Amino acid sequence: MPKRIIILGAAGSIGRQSIEVIRQSAATEEPLVLAGFSVHHNAKVLLSLKNEFPHARAAYTGDAASAPTGADWAGPEALAQLLSAVQADIVVNGIAGAAGLSASILALQNRMHLALANKESIVMGYRLLKQLADDNDLSIIPVDSEHAALFQLTQKIGMHAIAELTITASGGPFRTLPLERLAEMTADDACKHPVWKMGRKISIDSATMANKGLELIEASKLFDMPQEHIRVLIHPQSYVHAMVRTFDGALYAQISEPDMRLPIHAALHWPHTYPSPFGHAELAGKTLEFFEPERNRYPLVWLARNAMDAGDAACIAYNAANEIAVARFDAARIRFTQIAQVVSETLAHSWNLPVSSFEDIFDIDMKARQISEELVEHIAW
Repeated sequence: MPKRIIILGAAGSIGRQSIEVIRQSAATEEPLVLAGFSVHHNAKVLLSLKNEFPHARAAYTGDAASAPTGADWAGPEALAQLLSAVQADIVVNGIAGAAGLSASILALQNRMHLALANKESIVMGYRLLKQLADDNDLSIIPVDSEHAALFQLTQKIGMHAIAELTITASGGPFRTLPLERLAEMTADDACKHPVWKMGRKISIDSATMANKGLELIEASKLFDMPQEHIRVLIHPQSYVHAMVRTFDGALYAQISEPDMRLPIHAALHWPHTYPSPFGHAELAGKTLEFFEPERNRYPLVWLARNAMDAGDAACIAYNAANEIAVARFDAARIRFTQIAQVVSETLAHSWNLPVSSFEDIFDIDMKARQISEELVEHIAW
């Protein structure tokens, strides 16, 4: 029987590429079926998908008054209604930001496997999400290229043999820019990623390497690895997505073209491996380079390590502060270099708080956002 898929955030980068994977599967022996999808406010995408996939149910999570006629549900409860009414084998969570955590909770509560591209779900609440998944005999499959690569490597080698994890980063558009010019850079400059085509928030995160800070936290939680045994390397070609070192010293890498459709394909077909037309890499004639990140260029990587040392609440605060700072930078209210300043000053508060429920997570997230907003209001250009 074809595997049924729900895509959350179908108008975003992950959502669009997930649709491409489903389209491609139609002509294979293992077709995937789009059972449902959500968009936030992109009515054009909703109508287009309803026309192409007439049996798929659609949730419009923006203002119900502006919902197109093709939406089956609209408004703030639309996503919950979609996930409770439509049964699927796996949910792709491509929603950006902390809002994605609620979607992850709902997917697992409705007893569907979770293909997770939302970093914040893992950073903020992985322990509780994993408990919810285990209670329902469900799996959480990472879709981020780095963690999807680590997932494949650890599944094949076994965590018992692995001593060290490495995730890679392109270095973003400012990798070779003179440091004294960073403060001049605009949000549009930060969104000119040299390799990947992504939304604005994740593109800015790539420029600061806050995305790698979040991914450090993710890797530690997903693979139960102390941060001291997780490395970050800059790899401008973006062919090597992750590496693992076994206890005998050998290094194993996952290598593919920088194409998010490959990890999405792998997640949607998991636990099986089927032929994929995406991401096939040829190394002849290629030069692969690796560099240590510069601390004064990418301070958010080290701030993430500090947050990990401080505990789960500090990791939640790191994410919240970064989201606030990035939004204000994108609105031209703070400089590029002040993103790290907002995060650092937010983390300077006490985060010795218990994280024993999803309510605790949302409370800490709100507190961190309030602190960050106040910092932004008083920050000097």
